[in-house]
Amino acid sequence: MKDDKMYSELMHSLKYFLLISWYWVTICPATAQKQNADHLKSGDLLFQDLDCGPMCDAIEAVTTGWNNMSFSHIGIVESSNGVVYVWESMGPGVRRVPLESFCKRTSHAVILGRLKKRYERLIPAALRFIRENEGVAYDDEFLYNNGKYYCSELIFDAFKKANTGRAFFKMLPMTFRKPGSSAYFDVWEDYFKKLGTAIPEGKPGCNPGGLSRSKKIVMIGPL
Repeated sequence: MKDDKMYSELMHSLKYFLLISWYWVTICPATAQKQNADHLKSGDLLFQDLDCGPMCDAIEAVTTGWNNMSFSHIGIVESSNGVVYVWESMGPGVRRVPLESFCKRTSHAVILGRLKKRYERLIPAALRFIRENEGVAYDDEFLYNNGKYYCSELIFDAFKKANTGRAFFKMLPMTFRKPGSSAYFDVWEDYFKKLGTAIPEGKPGCNPGGLSRSKKIVMIGPL
């Protein structure tokens, strides 16, 4: 009788442990699947919440990322001779930076996304396109197809090229207005005024948050 009671308590504890394990893996994937840099593969997408002030805040205010997270930058991994690099369009333009440099620029966790298995065949061609565009200027006007690239636009065109010219990710009309208002963010009004160009409200574009919600990506969690 005593043995039966001990067995019953043991099974109850085991069921509780399995339930908790299921919860962390299924409900909290970002915590359960924290990745080491050693697990990164060429073609992995890295999403960042940058601390760049009002401009980043404005970008994040009008975009919703995976798990309701805020993303204002994206890069793509290339592993070469055992060293992990990240391709991005930032600052002067399209460039390759060490993974450590990419991760250190923000106090927030870098979030890893990975193309689903059936799309991995596109990665070599996408990376080749990006390498061929190294040095192309940053698209400070946020206009598609103007010979320059902002971060998510680079990823969009790379996979479009790899996908035989058909859009792989989605573009949507951009907005630079405050949510629920017809007024533009002050930072955008000042920004485009200095550029001497009109605010490209409603023009097609993409952003890191939108890409993170693509059904073609599996979001794995933080590095």
